[in-house]
Amino acid sequence: MPRLVYVALLGLSLIWGGSFYFIKMLLHDFGPWSIACLRSSCGLVVVLLIMLAFRKPFGFRTIPWGAMFIMAAINTAIPWTLIAFSEQRIPSGMASILNATTPVWTVLVGMAFFRGRSGRMQWVGLGIATIGLLVLLGVKPGSLLSVDGIGFAGMMCAACCYGLGSQLSKRLSVRGCTMYQITYGTLLSSAVVSGVPALMTESITLPHLTSMSNIPMLIGLGMFGSGFAYILFYYMVEKGSAEFASMVTYLVPSTALVWGYALLHETIKWNMLAGLVVILAGVFLAGSKGSRRERPPGRREGIPSS
Repeated sequence: MPRLVYVALLGLSLIWGGSFYFIKMLLHDFGPWSIACLRSSCGLVVVLLIMLAFRKPFGFRTIPWGAMFIMAAINTAIPWTLIAFSEQRIPSGMASILNATTPVWTVLVGMAFFRGRSGRMQWVGLGIATIGLLVLLGVKPGSLLSVDGIGFAGMMCAACCYGLGSQLSKRLSVRGCTMYQITYGTLLSSAVVSGVPALMTESITLPHLTSMSNIPMLIGLGMFGSGFAYILFYYMVEKGSAEFASMVTYLVPSTALVWGYALLHETIKWNMLAGLVVILAGVFLAGSKGSRRERPPGRREGIPSS
């Protein structure tokens, strides 16, 4: 696996580290569907500008839009809406904990529906990373019992959608789409899928869109958290694997610590640093070459070798 994949993993975790905070702030003026639509639209603008700057082909007529809309709904519009909905009922920190179950869902969905195989070391890596997450956040037995049931279920559904969507994105890339085409196609489809219910059930007003308190949140969540971030995500899916790309959810709580210390002068305790080290060890093991059993030639997942 190229070293740049690990660099992309760290960069994406830094970008997504603030997403839960941005969503929480935007919920004061926007509904869940509206946040998903605005996030998709802002990200789409960034991706289109990058493609124009680097003269990347759009291939609008060659993209399988039916499959793209299905993938965008499962991997983007629905989980983003569910996360915003859940954050209305549970703390953003708890939402990030539950979101970190995505790698487990990705592996299970791959095994159940896509004939995926998982090696012993991959499961060991997932287990270690999970333990590290619990150490990092100081989760104690029974602490999840007080969580709002609807909010808990919403985050679990969002994590499951991410697992299914990341597997679908790997299969879509086999059909000849570049990571740029997948990214702009996903965000465009997501903007439509989430925009329709947003216009029908929620209100998006110009004063809220132009508010000086909301603009930085939209830039952070949309342009960075969706535009630049999705290019990094699909790069990891293309060069690594869907399972490895989903491991970013383990690092998101860790990067939130970094932002908290640098910007809010929050105290970093020993369990936070210990959890970070354990999480990184789990990510390395789950993404190492020996973590998955290889398929016979001609039957491997992902983009065919040239």
